[in-house]
Amino acid sequence: MVELSTEMILFGILTRVPPKAVGRFKSVCKTWNALLSGNAFVREHCSRSAIPSNQKVLVIENQTSSIHPINFETHDYEPGTSITIPFDHRSYDNRFIVVSILSHLNGLLCVCNKITSDLFLWNPVTTAFKRLPPPFSNEFYKDNLDAVGLYTDTHDDFKVLYIRRRDATLAVNVYSRSDESWRNIHLALPSEYLTTRFHWYSGTLCGGTLYFTVSESVVGGSHFMISFDVNSEQFHMKNFQRFLTMESFIFI
Repeated sequence: MVELSTEMILFGILTRVPPKAVGRFKSVCKTWNALLSGNAFVREHCSRSAIPSNQKVLVIENQTSSIHPINFETHDYEPGTSITIPFDHRSYDNRFIVVSILSHLNGLLCVCNKITSDLFLWNPVTTAFKRLPPPFSNEFYKDNLDAVGLYTDTHDDFKVLYIRRRDATLAVNVYSRSDESWRNIHLALPSEYLTTRFHWYSGTLCGGTLYFTVSESVVGGSHFMISFDVNSEQFHMKNFQRFLTMESFIFI
């Protein structure tokens, strides 16, 4: 009989504990903190917690933030539980929440403070968060100009891809959680795609590729998709037919 190591047994047990307990267990010792912070643990814990018939939805409104249980089989939408956003998230007069959800991966959210332009990685269940250091000396994320996507590479390093447009110029940077640093990646596009006529949507990860949709903000404008291979770090562009947005249809 093959004997399981203590670490394997511990991994199997801790991936089954409630999410809020994970945050408390990180303070037990350095070994536990390293284990519970690893991407392998996050993925396994997230997969064990995912119950398709009883998911939860995070709702951030102008003045409140809450998590609502929702059953996709019965379409039941239950009353929400209020949650605390643990970082700067309100307007200067303290009346409104100014946080926008940009992307998500394995239970982690990438969110933006729309006033300060700061980017945060946030786990809304454990309340753990990290403010990302800006790669530039001037303003960080601009909601109508920039786009982000989350992924893990072949070395299981959690990364943030940040696409930034300013004055018809483009800069692409990747943040590594293990190194806690940014580096530049080359992406060449026609100058017309860098103007404010085009809206970039945050990336969606599927099968080792991040997909960004880009739409021209004029009637009959062009639409295309930019894909980013997270392993080769190569970009590709593909034109496609006009896609539906929420403004394109109504429910009847």
